[in-house]
Amino acid sequence: MGGLRCVDGSYLTVTPVACRDSVGTPYEVTLELRRDGTPYGIVGERCGWLLARLADGVDEARRGCGAARRWADPDDRFPGEEPDDELFSFRYRSRSGLVGGGELCCRLRTIPLWEPGRRGGRGRWRLTRRAYVEAWGATGVGMRAVLTSAELAAFVRGLVEEAEGCLQGRDLVRNPIEGAGTGERR
Repeated sequence: MGGLRCVDGSYLTVTPVACRDSVGTPYEVTLELRRDGTPYGIVGERCGWLLARLADGVDEARRGCGAARRWADPDDRFPGEEPDDELFSFRYRSRSGLVGGGELCCRLRTIPLWEPGRRGGRGRWRLTRRAYVEAWGATGVGMRAVLTSAELAAFVRGLVEEAEGCLQGRDLVRNPIEGAGTGERR
């Protein structure tokens, strides 16, 4: 179970729950949200694969691969080319397609910080990037946590590990159907 301390002091718990096929075999996950232990929403049906790819992307960005290398501090390195990208947005959807019952999203923000000069010297602006993880409950009340890339990596990697555990060890990145998602027909 992954969790985040939010800026308002509340605690957001995110727990992967297995989605099962018609014979009861787990094949993907959805996320159960709790605010300070109280049910808050269910979001992200079949989102495990996307979380696994995000975990890999954050790890790669922290190593300085791709566009992330322009950020000197590894805590400012996230996947994505744009300064204020959305990394994910999961909502609750009913079988009828209606949206409601919660949302969990993560957006990047570029934040300028003023660093005063030393001994009366000139100061300078320094840009930082942070992940804003926001959750909205079924009642419309929101929560927000602000994370470095290291904190986001730990949070998402923990969710992926727990998801793979509830899926009986299945690797979320690997698609069990050969050629699926590649456009190839066999």
